[in-house]
Amino acid sequence: MIKSLIRRSTVLGMIGTAIVGSGLIHLKALALPAEQILQKLNPVPVFTIADEQGAPLVASGEDEAKVAGVFISQQDANNFVNRLQTQNPELASKVKVVPVSLGEVYKLAQDNPENNGLNFAYVPNEEAVNDAKSISGTQYEGGVPLFVAKGGEDNGYLTIERDSQQVIPFFFEKQQLENMVEKFKTQKPDLATSVNIEVVPLEGVIQTLQTNDDPMLSKIVLVPSTESLQFLQQNSTTPQPGTAPDTAPELQPETAPEPEQ
Repeated sequence: MIKSLIRRSTVLGMIGTAIVGSGLIHLKALALPAEQILQKLNPVPVFTIADEQGAPLVASGEDEAKVAGVFISQQDANNFVNRLQTQNPELASKVKVVPVSLGEVYKLAQDNPENNGLNFAYVPNEEAVNDAKSISGTQYEGGVPLFVAKGGEDNGYLTIERDSQQVIPFFFEKQQLENMVEKFKTQKPDLATSVNIEVVPLEGVIQTLQTNDDPMLSKIVLVPSTESLQFLQQNSTTPQPGTAPDTAPELQPETAPEPEQ
């Protein structure tokens, strides 16, 4: 259930020092425990292109750095392989789309910071990028966009209730958040005009989790896109996170640090 709007702006305040821009508090050189970060990232499926040995397909940049693409959308990853079949049929015959969790990618990067010169680049969904641009305009500086709602008298963040706790959902898909916001507006019409959708980059959220230990960061949850939720449901018999609980939206007086940019 959509539970509330967090009023204290500390969670997105921290995320925003690097991500959103001005008027945000500075990050402390602390971090959430690695286990908590992985708990937030593990439920999100992402998709890589791997060869017959399971090694990621890499590209070399101008500085000779090796970069492996991590697609947020399975369809985008499939489309990449389809284009490769036209451009390089021999290579295309040796690769396939491999699903992994966002947590696995994060852990690999953390366990092997140098990683033989291999870097991971997240590839956002084009529709999500267009939605981010329509919201942020020139303030959108790239990255994988996440959508979060903000409003109320104290300009807090919209929360949902999960496992009897209030959490701050960051959506990979604008439409999912809009559906939740509409429920909130129906139940709290006096606050309807105050609610706005903001965009923060996934990369900044992850960096904030790594560099800040504010307790409010523990309330952040990442909600996979509809496409990703369908993928999870098709490949697991376990109920998947990300669907909104059956509770009503409210406003709550608390805060969260802003993501980094």
